[in-house]
Amino acid sequence: FSPGLLVVAGSFAAFRLLNRGLERLVPPPPSARRNRWKWRNIWTSLAHSVLSGGGALAGLSPRRFYLHPELSKDLVGTHPPGAHSLVAVSVGYFLEDFVDMLCNQKLHQSWELLFHHSVVIVCFGIAVLLHQYVGFALVALLVEINSIFLHLRQILLMANLVHTTCYRLNSVVNLGTYVVFRISTLAWMTRWLFLNRQNVPPATYAVGTVGMAIMTPMNIILFYRLLRSDFFK
Repeated sequence: FSPGLLVVAGSFAAFRLLNRGLERLVPPPPSARRNRWKWRNIWTSLAHSVLSGGGALAGLSPRRFYLHPELSKDLVGTHPPGAHSLVAVSVGYFLEDFVDMLCNQKLHQSWELLFHHSVVIVCFGIAVLLHQYVGFALVALLVEINSIFLHLRQILLMANLVHTTCYRLNSVVNLGTYVVFRISTLAWMTRWLFLNRQNVPPATYAVGTVGMAIMTPMNIILFYRLLRSDFFK
């Protein structure tokens, strides 16, 4: 077993345990009791987003680039300390969430997220196993900063707190971070792949290109749904 795979397995087990214990830590309100597994699932996802999004932001801070100037030139072979473990932890989480949805939700309701998770597991898994593209995967984890507010939005919806100042404030922050940390990050990653196509092996380049081609329209559709639901009604 490589150390990366051990971190993936440990992460899977830790998020599974967290998921099981969350109902005691954060009891569901009456409006969410008919969908208890979903309540636990969203809180587990929120915990991952805070951990990975915060870790990515710390790993890609200006101070990191000052201490490791090679990061700005090479996202294939170099990465900040701890980045490999953070990406491996995220693979463990996405595997746990994949299993959780597969066991508790009907396929026609979850196929989009299952598809999304499959792409992420393959792309991040390559980075973990090869110890390459970890810096690129760390950039991808910046998306999780927006996911914090996406998950908070779902929690507020399930708690029947739509008509509150908290929900309206979260909607505005959610949309702002969506543009800054999700759409902009994916656009930057697509540009990086295109500019560095000569330095990336064909198989890895194909996986990355297919991943971006899947993620970009999915995120544009989600952005439209959020706009329509929270601002155009």
